[in-house]
Amino acid sequence: MCDRHGCMHLPNFKALDFTKRRFLRAAGAAALTVAVGPALLGSPAMAASGLKSTHGTGFCNMNIFLAHAMQFSKEDGVELQFINTPTFAEQVTFLGIGQVDVGLMPYTSFMALFNAGAPVKIVAGGGIEGCVIVSQPGLDSPEKLKGKTLATFQLDTLEVMPYDWLKKHGVAFKDVTVRYMGSTPEAVEAFKAGAVDWICTIEPYGTALLNDVKGSHKLSDGRDIYGAGYTDCVLACRSNLIQDNPAGLKALIKGMMKAQLMGETQQEETLKKVVGTYYKTSMENAALAMGKQPAVVDARSQTDFILERTESLVEMGYITKKPTRDAIDWSLLEQVIAENKELHGKLKRKAA
Repeated sequence: MCDRHGCMHLPNFKALDFTKRRFLRAAGAAALTVAVGPALLGSPAMAASGLKSTHGTGFCNMNIFLAHAMQFSKEDGVELQFINTPTFAEQVTFLGIGQVDVGLMPYTSFMALFNAGAPVKIVAGGGIEGCVIVSQPGLDSPEKLKGKTLATFQLDTLEVMPYDWLKKHGVAFKDVTVRYMGSTPEAVEAFKAGAVDWICTIEPYGTALLNDVKGSHKLSDGRDIYGAGYTDCVLACRSNLIQDNPAGLKALIKGMMKAQLMGETQQEETLKKVVGTYYKTSMENAALAMGKQPAVVDARSQTDFILERTESLVEMGYITKKPTRDAIDWSLLEQVIAENKELHGKLKRKAA
């Protein structure tokens, strides 16, 4: 899944100045230059030929993590640089105000940013599936969740999915208590301790909770409401990059395709590259998560799904109107596919 960490008090996106590249001092931007992995922010020359990106922690980030570890885009002259942010809210904000060029994030967070007027576009896919709703023993139906406490993350797909699931079963979201968590480990530990009644989380944590909490229930893995292959996260960029640096974005997308192919064909080697540096988990849990939350670059078939889910964001009060098709631009993705037919053809998961 994409990043679920830190304080979840969201900024007022509409109050932000999206026209200037500046630090958001009130959001703790002093942490901007903290990097992950071997490629730190280097010399001005490196910065000029690179792309700066935020990142999450889940397995929807696999392709961008592996692309960073292997520096797959370097052969096309582009250095991928990661920027850590203190919280999830700032991860989204930094893309909006231009402190990074690209970011991989839940599509719900992107839509809120876009709705607020930020000059951003979805340009490629991130990850699919991997979201799981788990409840405590005895809470095996939607009706039994009324008045119970849900652990989730604000403006995240992990909040929208329980909303949609309850709605499908005739239960209002206002009839449950929502507790916004600081991190995935915090949410998981709260569930194990019985401090929350149900949780929407990601793999491998969903399966781990079902194994560790005797009698717990898997209420949904998203497929029952969204269908197989539903999108969780997307790759977004500053809109101006599509015109100003198409070669850089194409190099990144191509690098992520190479990473996807490596992940699909060389699982053990892939996990050796990312577990420990990018994922603080065991190889066993990583292999489980990789299978249940695949990272997929070619998400063109999910266009309608992404746009339709914005209806829930309107109902929840996060956005005032549904974004239109202009929020998504697959043009560079399609160019990369056309220019790398053999690579794209080898990918197991992609748009038909």
